[in-house]
Amino acid sequence: MAILALGVSHRHAPVELLDRLAFTEDDLAKAYRRAADDPAVEEAVIVSTCNRVEVYGSVPSYHAGFQVLKRILTETRGVAAAELSEPMYAHYELEAAEHVFTVASGLDSMVLGEPQILSQVREALRQAQAEDAAGPSLSALFHAAARTGRRVRSETSVGAAPDAFVGAGADLGAEALGGLAGRHALVVGAGQMAALAVRHLRGRGVATIRILNRSLERARALAERTGSDHGDLLTLPGALAEADLLVSATGAAGIVVPASALDGRRRPLFVLDLAVPRDVEPSAGERPNVTLVDLDGLRETLDARAAGTAGDIERAHEIVAEELHRFTLRRRAEHLAPLIAALRERGEAAIATEFERFRSDLAELAPDERAAVEALARGIVAKLLHDPIVRLKELSAPGTQDAHARALADLFGLQARGTEPDRPPA
Repeated sequence: MAILALGVSHRHAPVELLDRLAFTEDDLAKAYRRAADDPAVEEAVIVSTCNRVEVYGSVPSYHAGFQVLKRILTETRGVAAAELSEPMYAHYELEAAEHVFTVASGLDSMVLGEPQILSQVREALRQAQAEDAAGPSLSALFHAAARTGRRVRSETSVGAAPDAFVGAGADLGAEALGGLAGRHALVVGAGQMAALAVRHLRGRGVATIRILNRSLERARALAERTGSDHGDLLTLPGALAEADLLVSATGAAGIVVPASALDGRRRPLFVLDLAVPRDVEPSAGERPNVTLVDLDGLRETLDARAAGTAGDIERAHEIVAEELHRFTLRRRAEHLAPLIAALRERGEAAIATEFERFRSDLAELAPDERAAVEALARGIVAKLLHDPIVRLKELSAPGTQDAHARALADLFGLQARGTEPDRPPA
């Protein structure tokens, strides 16, 4: 089985398209059932974040697998295939592994090293496993990706700032409002990103923070941890009237803050929408005294910030390369293991055959003498097989391992197992 990844990300797709492609938990369950029903996909993992929507598959055939994974992105999300022709990318085998390692490290995010992506990659695997969609191949891939992300975080400063998303948006808010000190902030949502927003805004000296969430209990819990006020979403209109800054970061499937809720503003309001799908109706930015920034609007600021960490970025890419090499060796060993085992079995069979042939000649040997002869025979066979096995591992680069495996199998009269799927077009 080979690894194939199809996806759409912030690099080539507008937020509007990412909104429509984003998977809710119910959507994920349906998509995994869709994948399970098709023999062209053995395993599947879906990564759906604010920056990207990607489907990873363990597939016996590139072409058939490509079509199924693409249909998962289109048919299950109600997006026309033509809309993905420009922004969609595909990665196969080691390119797919390198891509998910880079993603987990935060090197492919809108905010360099953004803190959420590593936990999102781990959560994607957990959800796939819960749906019995991820087997040994993709589980190994995603565990290796998580290890890569952890190394990048611990060995470099990439991703060291856990409030990167909020920080970039808050800087724009400070520019729009003439500073954040003494301002009144409203945070909609009570998840990890909302918590980061609250902590960051506290550090910027805002006067008050009110947290609203559909679950009042979650809003209360976050408010108690951060010394903030709280309420449920029913109080949104009144809370908006008192706010200078709104940060919205929920996981809702639809609009949480309609444009009409911002009608009649008499003083400036800066709105930072960090959610995908978007929480705030896009036309809200056209209302008087309202400045709206979503993920599309953050791109320029974030690209500029990435320029100052070249050394750490280089080291992070080196870590990705090291982990990719480690993953490649492990997969190569797994791929060749059946053939190597068969080769060693053939050696053992040859020893057994020859000992049977010379049984009468060996009958007069003392037990220790017979053991010495057997050890000598096994040692000779092991040495003869050692070099072909080592060379097979060394020569088995991507795209060539089956050629060498077949040649060795033919020479020794073995069955070549685990042949490679068809390759994508050049």
